[in-house]
Amino acid sequence: MNTIYIVEDEPELAQLVADYVRAAGFVPEVFHDGAAALAAIRTRMPALVVLDLMLPGLDGLSLCREVRAFSEVPIVMVTAKVEEIDRLLGLELGADDYLCKPFSPRELVARIKAILRRSGVPATPLAVDAAARRASVHGQPLDLTRTEFDLLAALAARPGQVFSRAQLLALAGQDSLDVTDRAIDSHVKNLRRKLDAAAPGFEPIRSIYGLGYRFDL
Repeated sequence: MNTIYIVEDEPELAQLVADYVRAAGFVPEVFHDGAAALAAIRTRMPALVVLDLMLPGLDGLSLCREVRAFSEVPIVMVTAKVEEIDRLLGLELGADDYLCKPFSPRELVARIKAILRRSGVPATPLAVDAAARRASVHGQPLDLTRTEFDLLAALAARPGQVFSRAQLLALAGQDSLDVTDRAIDSHVKNLRRKLDAAAPGFEPIRSIYGLGYRFDL
């Protein structure tokens, strides 16, 4: 369950948040009013809700109150209101976190991941079984070559660590005759393509200029 509901009536901001959420490996769904979001939550529970307070019709505080009557789904509130009373009221109604506009989409994604980690929800849709040499995204198996799997397993096992091409070459296996230092770039490119095909916008492998590659959760 990696769906994030984004309840925001500003289309451009909603799309920006959706893009960052998607790039982090989640599946965003956007709602521009509270009533539609409430109906969707009742029908199919997401992993987390990003909720704007100032919504047409059913406002964010009312929506949060309604949701808390039947669900403990994590809620991150975002609003242009900065007064302490609004912040405290939002949290007392059951919000798990609170972010004031303007905010950094990267910070929002970091908070989403932190909340989901505390909730026991995986922060990435990727699953790697090194022993069985299987990898999947959202439960969908990835068709990887031997070298692609070795690279993915090595990177995913150490998120946040930067690997040089030489290190990845060694991790891919020195007996892999088709692998050279420069060929690592080609293998990573193919690996990224397959990950994106399985989960559009899922881009966990980052290029670190002059150094190599890093896997980000």
